[in-house]
Amino acid sequence: MLSVVWLLWSGYWDPHDDALILGFGLASVLGVMAISRRMDRIADSPRSYRLGLRPLLYLPWLAWEVVKANLDVARIILNPALPISPRLIRVPAPQETAVGQVLYANSITLTPGTISLDVRNNQVLVHALTEAAAEGVLNGDMGRRVAALEAKE
Repeated sequence: MLSVVWLLWSGYWDPHDDALILGFGLASVLGVMAISRRMDRIADSPRSYRLGLRPLLYLPWLAWEVVKANLDVARIILNPALPISPRLIRVPAPQETAVGQVLYANSITLTPGTISLDVRNNQVLVHALTEAAAEGVLNGDMGRRVAALEAKE
């Protein structure tokens, strides 16, 4: 899918060059998959996460949150009084796996107005630009949604 998007957005189509680039990309992906599979066998610990199709429900919600946060940050930037109230907050990370906690922290960072600074001891340290951004993280909705992503199938 990313290859098709790249081909469409590049505006450049030369069957010889693009086939070569896509071939190298395919070889790279297959190589990484082979190395990952071998590492799983050697480590004797298969990956403990399977997200299934749940991200298809989470990603549109996250995209909408990013749009709303972008609009809030744009309003702040355009307001000459700059109504900001930066603060650091610690929020619980209810996810069971490290992958879930990283996904949660990255989701917070993707949302403008908030940045995840640290993840440890089942908590995320977050810098919030405004009181509203801090409340949005503290309400725990995003944390619950990410925890639902890693629920057992």
